[in-house]
Amino acid sequence: MAQLLSALAAHALALVVYPGLLAAAVFGALVEGAWVRITQGGWSSPDFPRRRPTPVLATVIVCSILTDVQLAAPFNPVPSDERNLVVAAVALAFTVWAELALTVEHVAEPRLLLIVQFCWLLAVLGPAVQPESLRPQVLGNLLVPALLPVKLASATLYLLCLPALLRLWPFVPPGDRRVRRRLDAARALCWFPYCGLFTTLFFPPSGDDPSGLLRFFGITATVAIALVAAGVLMQRRGAVVARGLYLRVITPYALVVLLVVVITSVLLR
Repeated sequence: MAQLLSALAAHALALVVYPGLLAAAVFGALVEGAWVRITQGGWSSPDFPRRRPTPVLATVIVCSILTDVQLAAPFNPVPSDERNLVVAAVALAFTVWAELALTVEHVAEPRLLLIVQFCWLLAVLGPAVQPESLRPQVLGNLLVPALLPVKLASATLYLLCLPALLRLWPFVPPGDRRVRRRLDAARALCWFPYCGLFTTLFFPPSGDDPSGLLRFFGITATVAIALVAAGVLMQRRGAVVARGLYLRVITPYALVVLLVVVITSVLLR
């Protein structure tokens, strides 16, 4: 009974405090606040509901904390053997599907966004094919030279997909879509899961010490800063350039990544 209560307390701590909802909210509020200030030239109040969460926000909250506890974050109360990459991938993927289903009028180019979503899933699951492991910490710790092409190709595809999944790059002219003028609470909760999962999958795990904690959040924050910079650049270039890039690049490059995964898997058997 004591072990059961201890496990429940550890999972509750992970889900609610760290690396769950509280950590994601703080990290996301900082990054999203910076994005709003840079792109809109001023600060606006958060777009949080006053009474109860909308269906989209409630879905994002649940999926976000499910993803957060799967990350190889230092001092994660959830044991590494209980973390699963599929849980993280499906939970994050469902945030996009929920938004498409419930607020499709706010999403530009839903078909293109779904293509990007499937390419992102390939980038997440591709490195797990040959090691045949679904533990995120194990995948990040694999530094076998033969697997480096898969990791590098998947990491590039992952980063290429993120601006679209976080709705940083425009797909249609601003006059043809609804523009949010406040901090987007749903997107704010997705910054930490997306960037933290990248750190988990493509970098060796950090130790459970202050330096490891600083390293993990340093890499995660660097990814977020790079995405903000890319988003600002593409906002200035315009929707036509952003849409053309995804139409001409994302699917062919995803096929190249798939080919690299298949070839690597065949050669290592």
